[in-house]
Amino acid sequence: MTSQITRRTFLTHAAAAAAVAAAGRPLAKVLGANDQIGVAVVGINGRGSSHIGEFRDMADTRVVALCDVDSNVLAARAKPFADEGQEVATYTDFRALLEDRRVDVVSIATPNHWHSLMTIWACQAGKDVYVEKPCSHNVFEGRKCVEAARKYGRIVQHGTQGRSSDGTARQIAAVRSGRYGRLLVSKGYCCKPRWSIGFKPFTPVPPHVDFDLWLGPAPDQFYHENLVHYNWHWFWDTGNGDMGNQGVHEMDIARWAIKDATLPKAVIGMGGRWVDEPGFKDQGQTPNMELSVFDFGGTLLVFETRGLVDKIPAFPRRVGNEFFMEGGVIRDSRFFPGGEGEGEPLADVDYELRPGGHFGNFINCVRSRRQEELNADILLGHYASALCHIGNISYRLGSDVPFAERPAALTASKVVSDSMLTVLENTRAIGVGEECTTYRLGSALEFDAATEQFVDSPSANMMLSRPYRRPFVVPDEV
Repeated sequence: MTSQITRRTFLTHAAAAAAVAAAGRPLAKVLGANDQIGVAVVGINGRGSSHIGEFRDMADTRVVALCDVDSNVLAARAKPFADEGQEVATYTDFRALLEDRRVDVVSIATPNHWHSLMTIWACQAGKDVYVEKPCSHNVFEGRKCVEAARKYGRIVQHGTQGRSSDGTARQIAAVRSGRYGRLLVSKGYCCKPRWSIGFKPFTPVPPHVDFDLWLGPAPDQFYHENLVHYNWHWFWDTGNGDMGNQGVHEMDIARWAIKDATLPKAVIGMGGRWVDEPGFKDQGQTPNMELSVFDFGGTLLVFETRGLVDKIPAFPRRVGNEFFMEGGVIRDSRFFPGGEGEGEPLADVDYELRPGGHFGNFINCVRSRRQEELNADILLGHYASALCHIGNISYRLGSDVPFAERPAALTASKVVSDSMLTVLENTRAIGVGEECTTYRLGSALEFDAATEQFVDSPSANMMLSRPYRRPFVVPDEV
């Protein structure tokens, strides 16, 4: 089943949603205690298949619709439903799905550049939303998602599952407890293998892919297979590098540990994109080696993204968090006095239990309508995503400097200095050698967390949003 919808029809529908919300009445049906919640999953090639599994395993939810721009993927994901005799609607165009009155919840696992617009449109249509990380492709979009959720009274959960982990909640409580002194540096690691993607030629669009819909808000460009279906992560028009992919999970935890933190006072970064062939560049644009340092006024948030790992024993993969306290280091749910040794169990601290899992917490809040009980409300998702974006902005506005240069802003703290040295040593270790003579030193930028704008940097502020390809426009007024 594929529905069609015109732009005029969709705009009329969105206007009606706004009018209903303004009147204080949600557009979606009122759910009874025994009603199954109708779920639509959008973007079902990769992570979206996990969303399907999560909701199919819940007794009180029913997957009623699937949406993807690739008809081959859509058919493959719909087949298990047909085999079991379960009706599921299939859509290519997300806007048509919003007309389906059986859909109470939209679960979004598309490429990053679609996350915010789909979230906003779904809120306007009276649907609750589970949106994968990062919730936005840029800072402006994330704030609009928050505004849409609040304006239309929708439940919007962000896909940073660490927020639903009892172990992580306990570790954060220990950091904040004061038993180990003050938090000096909250550090995140995103070190997964992200090697060369090579080059893919421009080709005609395959007949089973609606590439115009795939691009959506992104600029017009030619089709190539490094965009569809995964390596879009490494292009600025559609992705945010690995800091905005895997890294947003650890970024969220790093910020969570800093009491009352929203966004930082300043940021600086460094890094580059390298492959293990001297003098060779691949088609990707985002850095696969990146260090970002955020100043929260008394506490630094340091984020290390290294993709040239796992081929060299000295530089294995690493994904996680460390907390540098006055009295030592907290990592892996243990405390290491002085940062060394075998460590000791964390002290007993009070923390809020988070039963039911991340999807379960979302569905519980869909029923209760208690946004405050979400483990990863869209506002938290916005802050985590925005940190990744402003770190990337510093990097993108930077300039190449000699490999031997050690700027004062990245050497004043031992944790930061050690992280920078690790990035550079890891780069040398892949065999690039002396041909690698420079790295990108990011711009040192001040940031106003209240206005979510950079201070005295028009070029940086221009990168907080972007021009949109009509009709796929993230609106100034939601």
